[in-house]
Amino acid sequence: MSLEKRYTALKDRIVERKPDFDAFIEMLETKTAWLSAPASTRFHLSEEQGLLKHSVSVAENLLKLRDLLAPEIPDESCVIVGLFHDVGKVGMPGKPYYLPNRDKDEVKRGIRYIVNTDLVHVDLATRSLYLAGRYIDLTEDEIQAIRYHDGQYIAENRSVAHRETKLTRLLQYADNWTGCVLE
Repeated sequence: MSLEKRYTALKDRIVERKPDFDAFIEMLETKTAWLSAPASTRFHLSEEQGLLKHSVSVAENLLKLRDLLAPEIPDESCVIVGLFHDVGKVGMPGKPYYLPNRDKDEVKRGIRYIVNTDLVHVDLATRSLYLAGRYIDLTEDEIQAIRYHDGQYIAENRSVAHRETKLTRLLQYADNWTGCVLE
């Protein structure tokens, strides 16, 4: 199935918060690099549409894990945190996070993008929460999942160790599996 169809199928799973979700999607698709941004500067999916490909795959894998391990978690929560856990990588409206790397030597070494230094530095999980939270009324579980989706790979996340909700753990697993195994 094409990326577009997979993305549309996920968006169609949002029912209760559809107006807010749709407003956020509209902003992302028209005022940010959501549809074209890479997922990283040089690692997984460092390519056009890499972020969207990664986000769709994480949401799909999260739903599969949820079905097996925690069926009580709502579809909407899985789709929202799966799609938007890395949405901070779009930057801000009118200011992309990733820019094409103009250094030919670095590009030869695989560093295809650089981080936009015109953006105020905010860690990506916090920027993701800021962007999504301006449009969608997130639950506490969703807030924790987005903020701590990188798990204990990030030193700042240690304060949540062993206090993660089911949704947070499932998002961590889905993101890790998607980024490290499938991509």
